[in-house]
Amino acid sequence: MGVMLVVLLYGIWSSMFALAKMALHYCPPVCLTAFRMLLAGILLTGYLALRNRSSFKLKKKQWLSLAALAFFSIYLTNVLEFWALQYLTAAKACFIYSLAPFFAAFFSYLHFGEKMNGKKWLGLSIGFAGMLPVFYTQTGAEELLNLPSFFSLPTLAIVGAALFSVYGWVILRVVVKDQMISPLMANGSSMFIGGCFALIHSFCVDSWKPFPFELAHLAPLSFWVLLMTFLSNILCYNLYGMMLKKFTATFLSFLGLLSPL
Repeated sequence: MGVMLVVLLYGIWSSMFALAKMALHYCPPVCLTAFRMLLAGILLTGYLALRNRSSFKLKKKQWLSLAALAFFSIYLTNVLEFWALQYLTAAKACFIYSLAPFFAAFFSYLHFGEKMNGKKWLGLSIGFAGMLPVFYTQTGAEELLNLPSFFSLPTLAIVGAALFSVYGWVILRVVVKDQMISPLMANGSSMFIGGCFALIHSFCVDSWKPFPFELAHLAPLSFWVLLMTFLSNILCYNLYGMMLKKFTATFLSFLGLLSPL
């Protein structure tokens, strides 16, 4: 049952690439990250404030861990992903995101001493070989930002998003399993803090006159942001946090190879 929940989780999460692509028609990527994460953070922490205020009584070390989680898993991951989606198709971005298991294997060995056996190495090797044709394929606006090699800047941004996302999950596992912070508190507070990081970034790079989007686009933008917030931030993030109590970060990332399907 647990494995089926993870498969369902990735099925829903994979839709975020297409939904984000739609939302980017109405709002720049950094601002979109800020709005989505602040909304999710306010909803989750507001719920906790009403139901369990003792969740906020954390030690300084725990708050520092949540700030690190916010910076890597929320702020860097989503800003890089949304920026790259302006130039990549949703399908290609999802394929490249499948590099996550490689990063998960490395970080899990580094932090938790989880070792790879022969079958896992064989699976990773086959997966990496299957990724190479995707890296060579470039379409549309992506070609405007090519580097001398076959890696374009949008491709590298998605690779960076996958790396920081996995590192964020490693931090989340430490926060939830070792520091005994509830998944709801960890996700809600990190989303709010990460949203603040993105909002400050947006003030620096986006044109706020008075908003970085046209008021005529407010209705469709609100629809996509609300849908993404519910499916990803409320449902998937918290379900993933629960699954980290049962499975290793490496195993969960391996199942992420189903995402392109």
